[in-house]
Amino acid sequence: MTRIALLLTVLIALAGCEREMRKLSKEPVGTEPNATAGTAAHQPGASGPGTVETAAMRTYDGDNAYELSQGKRLFRWFNCNGCHSAGGGGMGPALMDEKWIYGHEPEQVYATIMVGRPNGMPSFRGRVSQEQAWQLVAYVRSMSGLAPKASAPGRSDALAIGEPESRRPRLEPRSAPVPAFDR
Repeated sequence: MTRIALLLTVLIALAGCEREMRKLSKEPVGTEPNATAGTAAHQPGASGPGTVETAAMRTYDGDNAYELSQGKRLFRWFNCNGCHSAGGGGMGPALMDEKWIYGHEPEQVYATIMVGRPNGMPSFRGRVSQEQAWQLVAYVRSMSGLAPKASAPGRSDALAIGEPESRRPRLEPRSAPVPAFDR
C-alpha cells in the first residue's frame, strides 16, 4: 500500500511539473529587409566564401536573452571590438550612446552589418549567417540600453570595460549626422 501511495505521489508530482518553454528564436517569416536602402554604390569588403545564408528569413527578437548572449559572443568572436572598442567607439562609431548614424531600427542595423557602410564598415554578407546577423543586431541595440533589463547580458567573460548591458540606462535613440565622407 505504501509503494502504491508513493508511486501515485511521484506520478502526480511529475504530471504537475511543467518545464519552462524557452523560445530560442522566432519562426522565419517574410523576406529579407531592404538591406541596400541608404547605402552607397561602392561597399567596402567583398562577400567571401564563408557561411552560407540561411534559406528562410528570421526576424529580430531583441527580448530574447539567448539571442542577446549569442550576439555578445559573436561580437567578440568577429572582432567587432577591434573597431568599436567594446562599444565605446574607436575607429568605428560608439555603440553605447544614443547617436545612430545609419538608424537604430533593427532592420537598419541589420543592413549595416550585412551590406556595410562606406569608408569603414565592411560587408559581412556571406561571412555570417542571417541568424548570426540578427543576434548581433540584438546585442548591438542592447549596448545603448535598447533591450529589456531582464534579457540583456549581465556580465562578460572578458575584462569589464563599463557597466554590463543589463545595468545601462535606456538612451533615447537620435539620428546623428552622416559624416561628409559617407555621402
